[in-house]
Amino acid sequence: MPEKTLKKFEDLLIQKRYSINTRKVYCHYFKDFQTYFRNYKLENISTEQINNYILKLIQTKNISVSQQNQRINAIKFYYEKILGGEKQYYELHRPKKEHKLPKVLSKNEVKRIFDVTNNLKHKCILMLIYSAGLRRSELLNLTPEDIDSERMLIHINGAKGKKDRISLLSGNLLQLLRQYYKEYRPNKYLLEGQSGGKYSASSVANILKKAAGKAELRKVVTPHMLRHSFATHLLEQGTDLRYIQELLGHSSSKTTEIYTHVSKKAINNIKNPIDDFFE
Repeated sequence: MPEKTLKKFEDLLIQKRYSINTRKVYCHYFKDFQTYFRNYKLENISTEQINNYILKLIQTKNISVSQQNQRINAIKFYYEKILGGEKQYYELHRPKKEHKLPKVLSKNEVKRIFDVTNNLKHKCILMLIYSAGLRRSELLNLTPEDIDSERMLIHINGAKGKKDRISLLSGNLLQLLRQYYKEYRPNKYLLEGQSGGKYSASSVANILKKAAGKAELRKVVTPHMLRHSFATHLLEQGTDLRYIQELLGHSSSKTTEIYTHVSKKAINNIKNPIDDFFE
């Protein structure tokens, strides 16, 4: 019976076009939920019991804010979409969102990463993420047809929130991509693994990790940091925040405004009061 319920849960996620990663996460957390309440009928579990379950996970497993929200969303999906549950199931306590500033690389650090990346495919991967502000999943879903050399744009289809958008295509990157295409002749996706098919997300992270080490950057560098760096560098060179919002695919301007907090241009315009002592 639990297997049948889980199958129904996963099938509906697929029908509603949730991403593969989201499906995996939701199914994993829902299976945990099923196991914990294996001696109960899920239909009869109260909101209080669910809240106590989440609380126990926080206390015993020290789950992160992000994981807490994902587990709640998985539970909500079951009661709302599978069972058509009552309103009480949607009143689970959620943690306050953590407001962490994005981690950003300097232009010099980004250049050093590119300079030490000699493999043509690897260089195209890293330069695509940075120069178009792509999420890793968006990069992996690109097809050759998404590279619009006539208009110098990159088409990003079915991005986060099932939204299409366009981003910048660098002329220098286009030359590399043409060279790459002649050498690798990708079939369906622009970037494919050695045996064909979509390129691995973990491989993208490993490429960047090795390049950052080779460039002697003493920090952990992730693919999303390249996207953050793209946005921040655009802001520092005077690009309007509204255009950056469109390029990144943010639904709210508030999401994009976080880059103003890490912009070196803005900070450099502030005079440090200690400098008065040396005048």
